[in-house]
Amino acid sequence: MAQKLIFTNLVIEAVDSLVADLGSPRVFVLVDMNTAHFVLPILKSQCKSFADATVITTLAGDSNKNVDSLQKIWKELSQGEATRNSVIINLGGGMVTDLGGFAAATFKRGIRFVNIPTTLLGAVDAAVGGKTGINFNGLKNEIGAFSEAEAVIISTLFFNTLPQQQLLSGYAEMLKHGLLDSDKTLADLLRYDIVTESAGSSDRLLRLIEESVNIKKNTVESDPTEKGLRRTLNLGHTIGHAFESFAMAHQSPVPHGYAVAWGLVVELILSRLKMDFPAETMQQFAAYVKENYGKFPLQCKDYPELIALMRHDKKNAVASEINFTLLSAVGSPHIDCTATEKEIIAALDLYQDM
Repeated sequence: MAQKLIFTNLVIEAVDSLVADLGSPRVFVLVDMNTAHFVLPILKSQCKSFADATVITTLAGDSNKNVDSLQKIWKELSQGEATRNSVIINLGGGMVTDLGGFAAATFKRGIRFVNIPTTLLGAVDAAVGGKTGINFNGLKNEIGAFSEAEAVIISTLFFNTLPQQQLLSGYAEMLKHGLLDSDKTLADLLRYDIVTESAGSSDRLLRLIEESVNIKKNTVESDPTEKGLRRTLNLGHTIGHAFESFAMAHQSPVPHGYAVAWGLVVELILSRLKMDFPAETMQQFAAYVKENYGKFPLQCKDYPELIALMRHDKKNAVASEINFTLLSAVGSPHIDCTATEKEIIAALDLYQDM
């Protein structure tokens, strides 16, 4: 069953209606320390489903998306006598929806869950599409399962608590969807000022999010377990995840969306080198990323470690190859593109020059 997507800023009404539609089951709410402080009190005071729920709190930050946190959730579900009829509401960013979704997918071989993303990145990426998981052995999302939420409630209501860095982090995934879709979609996104125009419950931003999520939704529905077309959504992520894992290993973590933005630039350079992607579009996009995201603090001596991290990427069918999604033009993605170490190094050199 395809997950239900609800785009609304009337979150209280949407939650209570959804829980009633699910048969008014026992509700557990997963939050991290941030959403426990900033968001949960609002919903508990106004929303019947939250007032009666059992709350499970985990530590914030992607470094806590791990086995220890997962075991804590399993334990609290067990102690709370959760059944396969129960529902977990994952209230938070991508870390919470990834972790909570995987806990739900594995507890009693699967119980129902609902995602309410409270970050822009969570709304357009982690909360939608059925990917769940945890980090393991220093690698991002190394352990996980495909398991779709019963529903995802997407709102801009909570975004006014987000710092600029988190807004930009989420916007990088929207830019990726623009590159995959069309010149018009990309141009609309490059014109919108996410920092100054997103204050409060922005209806314009909600519509942009809906368009972006539907690009992902249509792709996922055609390939739910990532055997073919869904792999186009990995654009920017082979190198982006390597940047992210490298930064984490060197105790200087970077936001996921920033790593993706930098990864998109490098992979557009690869697309230019291997598929003749338009130079003008590549340069325009690179300039936008540099202005809004800065650049990854990269040195030539880091290349071997980054390439080793790329080899660990789940997208590689053969360990000796490094697999990419590349573009011949905006809206024209190609999966299963491989690049040699020499080509990757050339792209990284050009990235540094740009």
